[in-house]
Amino acid sequence: MAKTREIKKRIKAVGNIRRITKTMQMIATAKFSAAQGRVIASKPYTETIFELVTDLAASLEDVSHPLLSGPGDKGAAAPELTLVLTSDRGLCGPYNGAVLRTAMQLFRSTPSAKAGQIELVGKKGAGALKFNRIPVAKHHTQFGDKPAYEAVEALAQDYIERFIKGEIKLVRVVYTRFLSAGRQAPTVLQLLPFEAPTASKAGPSAKAEKSGGVNQVYEFSPDAASLLGDLLPAAIKAVLFQVFQDAVVSEHVARMIAMKAATDNAGKMSKRLTRTYNRARQAQITTELTEIISGAAALE
Repeated sequence: MAKTREIKKRIKAVGNIRRITKTMQMIATAKFSAAQGRVIASKPYTETIFELVTDLAASLEDVSHPLLSGPGDKGAAAPELTLVLTSDRGLCGPYNGAVLRTAMQLFRSTPSAKAGQIELVGKKGAGALKFNRIPVAKHHTQFGDKPAYEAVEALAQDYIERFIKGEIKLVRVVYTRFLSAGRQAPTVLQLLPFEAPTASKAGPSAKAEKSGGVNQVYEFSPDAASLLGDLLPAAIKAVLFQVFQDAVVSEHVARMIAMKAATDNAGKMSKRLTRTYNRARQAQITTELTEIISGAAALE
């Protein structure tokens, strides 16, 4: 009897856990749908301004900007800055572990990154960095799971000002890039100096092919330096905001998958415990019947 009571308590406990994980899966699914909508809505603007700055920077040979070339000699001895994006809450599967492994690999392969300033977003990364004896210069707690553009813009503006002054010579961001609902990739992005991969990797032939075989010639109004000075900070802020959006939607999809797996496992465990309970109950009934028959036979 004691064994069946214990199994029955376990079945009830597993059922309660399954209801909790199912609820958390539904919440994560709703949050993922909303976050994915925000990512999809903001991506065209980010890609367009990034492409515009890329083409503009590639077409200007006699115009430079400190956000592209760096602060110069005054920033040569300045430290590098690495921003690591983790989540505030757990139960999101391997999400935080993948980001932190990517960050640790960066610190091992790049001593200047480990020796520089390290800033953190999210509570879950604090314990891991402390365990690995990596000091955190600043812990940002103002973003949450729905970062506002104003907050990200203020952070990007702070990085831009410090970079131009020569207080930092490079800014990297370690985050999870959202590619699709089934694929997210931990990524190290260089934010400053601002890189334009298509400008450096694509030659004149590639640009001509993209524009239909015609080399594009720009006329600037206002002048190219002023235009670049306005577009570059806007592009950096847009890219950083897209990074935060990607990190949030990746967290939600990871939690959704983790809670679905937990719900399925709880259902399977409940079925196994039910079979075990039925067998134990059947054995108990058989034993009781045997005792009754044996006692009746002894009285004859």
